[in-house]
Amino acid sequence: MNPEVSWRDIEAAHRRISPHAHRTPVLTSGTVDALSGASVFFKCENLQRMGAFKFRGAYNALSQLGPADQRRGVVAFSSGNHAQAVALAGRLLQVPVVIVMPEDAPRVKLEATRGYGAELVLYGKNDDREQLAKRISSERALTLIPPFDHPHIVAGQGTAAKELIEDAGPLELLLVPCGGGGLLSGCAVAAKHLNPGCRVIGVEPAAGDDATRSFKTKTLQTVKDPDTIADGARTSSLGKITYPLVMRYVDDMLTVTDAELLKSMFFLWERMKIVVEPTGALAACALLEKKLDAKGKRVGVLLSGGNVDVRAISALR
Repeated sequence: MNPEVSWRDIEAAHRRISPHAHRTPVLTSGTVDALSGASVFFKCENLQRMGAFKFRGAYNALSQLGPADQRRGVVAFSSGNHAQAVALAGRLLQVPVVIVMPEDAPRVKLEATRGYGAELVLYGKNDDREQLAKRISSERALTLIPPFDHPHIVAGQGTAAKELIEDAGPLELLLVPCGGGGLLSGCAVAAKHLNPGCRVIGVEPAAGDDATRSFKTKTLQTVKDPDTIADGARTSSLGKITYPLVMRYVDDMLTVTDAELLKSMFFLWERMKIVVEPTGALAACALLEKKLDAKGKRVGVLLSGGNVDVRAISALR
């Protein structure tokens, strides 16, 4: 398996997933354009099947397993969106799925993952989810599907930027949320092929800034259990596949605080009438909080997901 991900891989992934994934809408907002001084195009992966971009990579990965591996099934570890994505892809492809999830994952994500037919294995705060998943994989001969550090996952996620640029036209800036770097690296590969002059910028929560520090120091950095409401970006580090892709194709990294993130998320709810989860609002937050100069530019913003416990998150306001 080639760890490098190319434009051809993203094109092939798009052909594979197009009959099953939604081509999510690209929305604009006069209010956002006025506030930022830019022409902004939001790629709404919060409206993707299972509510996040993760379906793209999960379906691309599971669909390429051989018949024997599909019959045996797969195991994945996730805080929620990758869990739901693998569970749904498994249901569509008739592949048995086991998901290792934190016991304190948002209720909406736990219920949705069960609803798609997956077997759940819950773990506590002090448990190593990756080691638990590897043990289950070994004991039950299941294929491990990691949340981001896999070329088929990265290629699938890159299809979101492919669609955005095809639908919105050329961009000068592309802002993408970053956890483990699967979405960011895949989108960066796609953007640089379709729109070589486009600057690709990843956005992380300030409490989980490992990718930003990695980018600035050119040395892989880690973070342990970051305390952030952006639960989809609590990864400990970029991966063996995503780190070199980020270093090669991404132009800059930015961070936003949880307070800024909540403010931007509620803005999107109230002004654009779209439900976006905290992690999903990372890229939009960098723009709305003016973390970069976007005046006069054509800007793409990835809204990566909308799986949020509305009652719980509203209590933080």
